[in-house]
Amino acid sequence: MMTLDKIAPLTAAALTALALAGCGSLAPGGANPPAPGAPVSPAWKGAASNVDWISANARRQWQTGQWWRLFGDAQLDELMPRVEVGNQNLAQAVANVAQARALLEQAQAARWPTLGLNLSASRSGKPASGTSGLNASGSWSPDLWGNLADAVRQQEANVQISQANLAEALLSAQGSFAQGYFTVREADAELALLDEIIAGYERAETITQNNYDAGISARTDLLQAQSALASARASRDQLAASRDTAEHALALLLGVPPAQFSLPRGQWTATVPQVPASLPADLLLRRPDIASAERAVAAANANIGIARAAYFPNIGLTASAGGAASSLSRLASAPVLAWALGLTAAEALFDGGARQGAVKQAQAERDADVATYRQTVLTAMGQVEDDLTNLSALAEQIEQTRIAAQAAQGVVERMMNSYQAGISAYTDVVTAQQTALTDRRSVLQLQLQRQQTAVGLIQALGGGWIAPWTGDKDGADGDVADSPAVTGGADPGMPSQGH
Repeated sequence: MMTLDKIAPLTAAALTALALAGCGSLAPGGANPPAPGAPVSPAWKGAASNVDWISANARRQWQTGQWWRLFGDAQLDELMPRVEVGNQNLAQAVANVAQARALLEQAQAARWPTLGLNLSASRSGKPASGTSGLNASGSWSPDLWGNLADAVRQQEANVQISQANLAEALLSAQGSFAQGYFTVREADAELALLDEIIAGYERAETITQNNYDAGISARTDLLQAQSALASARASRDQLAASRDTAEHALALLLGVPPAQFSLPRGQWTATVPQVPASLPADLLLRRPDIASAERAVAAANANIGIARAAYFPNIGLTASAGGAASSLSRLASAPVLAWALGLTAAEALFDGGARQGAVKQAQAERDADVATYRQTVLTAMGQVEDDLTNLSALAEQIEQTRIAAQAAQGVVERMMNSYQAGISAYTDVVTAQQTALTDRRSVLQLQLQRQQTAVGLIQALGGGWIAPWTGDKDGADGDVADSPAVTGGADPGMPSQGH
């Protein structure tokens, strides 16, 4: 009679033989298909070719993902880590990563045998007598066609997608917080400017009132002075409300109610850091959305292999062994009374084209993901080019507007002196004041636009992130221009029309 110690080696040998018989993958390109080709330019149209990091510290901050420190604002440096802790969109993305990893564990478990153990005991009759039984069973579906391995690869890609989506959500939240923070600080600078202007308008109104009381100025001059002052005060009230709204948005990004967050007025550091634009090819590994789109292609490619495996029979192996004894104490030493080994195979002979349709659907899904990936690459390159162009244009705009503001302020002083000398009308003074105020506020607003554009460029370049599955742990700048995904050469991973 065959016992458990004799069955175990035979079972192990059978399992090993079936495991060795399995193939790698029926997916296009096999188990490790190359990424699809993407239309990537060799260099940026709007970037200087010799631009590099201005310091090793700035480069290190970029590589560690702490890009906001490049702006040199201590308050921003203090607040930014709270975004990662309190933002609920990030919490959702973290949970999505955990869910994807749990699904990967399930997919990996499907490749292993399932084992079971059943212990029973009963007692009956007069006089009473009892029996005890122990039955062990196992089943396994060997991965002969690679469909289980493809399912694991598909879920591994889904985990990577969730990781990239988390990185994208973090970068988006950090970018939004930085831009909102700069909006608040620019509003502080404008409020300080308006306070200065209002103080000047109040002095002008006092002078005009005295001149009117003395019969030197007309009443229209006084009304114009009062109108200019009231208009400036209204602008300040509007700007203060806008600042409060921006502050509320910051609170939400930190994950707290607006009533529990306050950012006192402070100095604005209008720094625009130098952020060298790496090669366009680097975006393929450093933009989370591009990495996510590429991993979606990999997941869809593995799904083709799963669909193709349905053309082949399902093989199953089962084994069972059991014994019985008059009591539980004797069960462990009882001989095996029964054992069984089984092999099953199931194959659909006719399905009306269902399997063919499933393969075509999987291929079409991959084609759609490839198109999404390529469009994501194009969109990313367009964003970088736009930000590079805007940064350059805004720098020139700021310089010219600053010159205009200085000239306009000089006009205000001359018009006021001319008015007090009785040479000019007060209308000329008001006009000069309005022009000077508009130009000075425009300088601040353009500085804000340039700072926010710099944040946009940082986001467009990936914020120093790099896909963790590439093996580049330190995030150092590298050259991926020679990778198959960039060159756009032959793509053996593209779905074929056959089965």
